[in-house]
Amino acid sequence: MKVAALLALPLAVLASPLSARQSSTFCDDWGSAVAGPYTVYNNLWGKGSATSGQQCTTLSGLSGNAVSWSTSWSWAGGQNNVKSYPNALLAITKRPLSQVSSIPSSWSWSYTGSSLVANVAYDLFTGNTADSAPAYEIMIWLGSLGGAGPISATGSTIANPTIAGTTWRLYQGSHSQMNVFSFVAPSNIRNFNADLYAFVNYLAANHGLPKTQILQSVGAGTEPFTGSNAVFTTSSYQVSVS
Repeated sequence: MKVAALLALPLAVLASPLSARQSSTFCDDWGSAVAGPYTVYNNLWGKGSATSGQQCTTLSGLSGNAVSWSTSWSWAGGQNNVKSYPNALLAITKRPLSQVSSIPSSWSWSYTGSSLVANVAYDLFTGNTADSAPAYEIMIWLGSLGGAGPISATGSTIANPTIAGTTWRLYQGSHSQMNVFSFVAPSNIRNFNADLYAFVNYLAANHGLPKTQILQSVGAGTEPFTGSNAVFTTSSYQVSVS
C-alpha cells in the first residue's frame, strides 16, 4: 500500500461490519469491508500502469481475532509496476514507536495462477505526526513470486539481519519522499508467526529509524505486478499492537 492508499483510509468508516458467517466481494478501486478490527481493501492504487486487467477481493469472515480473505486478479503490461495492494488494515491508536511494546502477528497464505509476479508483504507506515504524510515505510516480504523485487537505491542489500528465526535480505530506497526499508525472506514463508516490533527495533538500533516516529498503519497483503488467473488466499491472519 502506498501513499494514495493511505490517504483513502477514512473510507473504512463507511464500510459495514461483517459477521463471522458472512462474506463480501468487491471489485471497485477502493472497495472495502470491515470485520472486527480489520478493514479489507481491494486497493487498485497502481492500476493505471496496466494495459489490461481486473481484480476482485472477497472478505470471507472473522474467527476470533483472525480474519480470512482472498483476491483474484489478472494484470498485463507495466511489468515493473505494482498494480494494487489488496490488504487487511488493522484499526490502531496512532502512537510513537517508543510507546509500542509489541506487534504480534500470524499469517497463513497461499497463491495460485499463471506467470505470477507478485509479493506477499506486511506494510507499516510511520510519520512525523499522526496525520502527516508518511516518512517511513517498513515492508516485510514473506513471499516473492516470479522475480518480484523491492524498492532499492542500489539493487543490493544493505544488511542480512536474523529476526524471528529467519535471515532476511534488507533493502533501502525511497518512494514518494518516504524512506523505504524492505525485509525480504530468502524463500516464501507461507505460515508466519512473529512479533513485528522486532523489525522496528532492529531498524531503530541499526539504521536510524527514530522511535519518535508515529505508527500510522499496519497492513498485510499482496502487491501484484503481472500474471493471470491469480488467486491469493489468506486462510488466517491476525495482528495486534500493544
